[in-house]
Amino acid sequence: MAKKTALYAGTFDPFTLGHQNILERALCIFDEITVVVAVSPSKNPLFNREQRLEMIRDLFSGNSKVKVDSWDGLIVDYAKEKKIQTIVRGLRPTGDFEIEFQMASMNNKLLPEVETVFLMTGGEHYFVSSSLVKEIYDHGGDITDFVPQAVLEKMKKNQG
Repeated sequence: MAKKTALYAGTFDPFTLGHQNILERALCIFDEITVVVAVSPSKNPLFNREQRLEMIRDLFSGNSKVKVDSWDGLIVDYAKEKKIQTIVRGLRPTGDFEIEFQMASMNNKLLPEVETVFLMTGGEHYFVSSSLVKEIYDHGGDITDFVPQAVLEKMKKNQG
């Protein structure tokens, strides 16, 4: 039987417990998931590409089912190049559906053989977003409930 592979793409700036929740649940469905750090020219990241790649690799260094890569172009082009048939996306009850549905529909139009699978973010993380985490952190708020401990340590180190 062929290995079931998927990709999970995002800017992951920073990688949150919500992202981790989606990835860990997707690992129950797929044999291998490539976490793709998407580089968005319209965003001003807290961490550069290499720092984000390193953080995610460190978080999942003990899990051979998780690969980590980055990509500057369209995610469907990455999927096509790497022969990955499924894109995993997380949904929060905060207005994600319309945007994600539009993106999945466009991806399907561009590359019909790639399917998008949506996973609902766990209830304890549904309100967490990287943007909110950065804003709270920038204002001196406590983000320990929103990011993995290793990410928090990198954020403190990056700030100091």
